[in-house]
Formats: sequence, C-alpha cells, structure tokens
Amino acid sequence: MTYIKKKLGLTLGLLLLLLIIRVSCKQKIEREGYVDVQGGKVWYKIVGDGEGIPLLVLHGGPGSRSCSMIPGLSLLSADRQVIFYDQLGSGNSDRPTDTTLWKIERFVDEIDHLRSKLKLKELHILGHSCGSTFLIEYMIAKKPKGVKSVIFSSPMLSTSDWIRDAKILLSQMPVQIQDTINKYEALKNYSAPAYLAATDSFYTRHLSRKSWPYIPNIECENVPKFNEQVYNYMWGPTEFTATGRLIDFDRTADLDKIEEPILFITGEYDEARPETMYKYQKLSKNAKVEIIDNAAHMTMIDQPEQVAQTISRFLKGVDNN
Repeated sequence: MTYIKKKLGLTLGLLLLLLIIRVSCKQKIEREGYVDVQGGKVWYKIVGDGEGIPLLVLHGGPGSRSCSMIPGLSLLSADRQVIFYDQLGSGNSDRPTDTTLWKIERFVDEIDHLRSKLKLKELHILGHSCGSTFLIEYMIAKKPKGVKSVIFSSPMLSTSDWIRDAKILLSQMPVQIQDTINKYEALKNYSAPAYLAATDSFYTRHLSRKSWPYIPNIECENVPKFNEQVYNYMWGPTEFTATGRLIDFDRTADLDKIEEPILFITGEYDEARPETMYKYQKLSKNAKVEIIDNAAHMTMIDQPEQVAQTISRFLKGVDNN
C-alpha cells in the first residue's frame, strides 16, 4: 500500500512538473509577433539579450514605421532588450480605415497592451517625434508604474511650439524657398511640384542630413510605406500646418508631474529645436538635455553611434541609481 502511494505520488509529481513546463513554454515570449489592440493587431520586434531594464521604442509620424529606427537604436541592445513596434495603421501592423481609431487615447492604450503581452513590469520608454506625444500622454494620463525613465527624442509635446519652431527654421531658408512654401501653403496646394521641391530642401536640412529622400535600410524591405491617411487625420497636410486631432495638443504644462528621470534628445538642426528642449527642461523636475551634433530630426539615422552612446549613458545612470 505504501509502495502504491509512493508511486502514485511520483506520478502526480511528474504530471505536475510536465504541466508547469508546458505552461511555461506557452508563456514564452516570441522575439517577433503581434499584439491585439483595439482595431486590430500591432507588430513588435525584440532585439538583444542584455540583462539591463528593457527599452520600449515608440516611432513617430503619426503613420510612420519603426523599421527606419531599428539599425541605429539596436546599438543599445548589447546592454538590454530593445523593443520596437509599429503603431496600428503603420508599418507591419494592421491598417484599418476606420478614422474613429485615430485618437490619442487609443494610441496610448497600445503601450499597456504591449507591456501586458511582453511582461514589461519594469522598462524605459523612448518616444520619437509624435511617439513622444503618445508617451507624455501615457505618463500624465495613466501615471504608470514600473517606468524607470522617459526619453523624449526630437519630441512633439506642443503643437503650437512645433509650428513656431517650423516657422523659425523656415525663415532661415533662402527667400525663394520661403516664398514657394508660403505660396502653396496659402493655396492649400500641397502636391505642386514646386512646393514638393521646396519642402525637400527644408527636409534635407531639418529632417535627415544623411539621407533625404530617405533610402530604406534592409529592415524596411517589404514593410508597407508611410500611412498618409493617419498622418493627415491626426496631424495635417504638412509639417508646417496642423489641422488634425493634434491641432490643440499641449502637455508641456504637465511636465513637472513626471517624477521619473527625463532625457530630452534632439539634433543640432532638428525640427524640434534645441532651444525648445532647454525650455522643456526648465518645466521638468529631473531632466537632462543632449544635442546630437550634425544631425536633423532623424538623429538615429544621421548619427547612430552618437545617439546610442548618449542614450546608453543616460540609461546606465538611471539603472545604477
């Protein structure tokens, strides 16, 4: 009888162990996959195996894609996992046409869906350009736990500040380019060849000094292009004109509500002007500003090594405190 009980106990123990292993296997987080969100599925990719606290990256746009950022920001992956994802409507994620989905709150909710699926109890978060718009809203509206630091990369935290900066930079362009852009902006003719050529001159200075028009890297092969529908609906027709849902966005008065360490990082020639970053630093409790030399808005394309070193130094400083 004792022998039977022991054998039964061993059998039950073995079954329990197999069950635990099976459950653990099911819970394994894939390095690339999809997460369910309102309106569809969003694609993600995890790069690196470092032991540091993971970094989640929010791309810009709205309507852009993460693939252009992967080579540069993957330089951080020796120390920690770097997690990229395409927002709904962008890149490899689903592209619904329902415009009711294009609202700040839904983009913000994506962050929690990703954290839950990828088990990101502790993390750093980087938001680039409009990704920083969703990031600051996440930090203020959700007051999330487990966020160790916030990186606002070339951020759009205030539409009025962004438009003001764009006008200042435009005023520094040759008069002929200024006149052409102003003419077609007034006519609301954003597809005229002369207008497109003039805006390309602006973007060569202030969007990417290394590659404009942008030359896709290998990560962007077979990835759907920029989603103009989302961009136009959320922002507007051009970088100089906001008409969409973000027209009145401004969270700068709430910067002092963020308790976590903040890094503002921008390019020397960025659309998000360095002067504006110093203004935001003064509005924050615990913030640093780093300017990337000879870089425009896409700092991780123009100067990937300098960007990676700057961010790595900041993250290690936070991790070690």
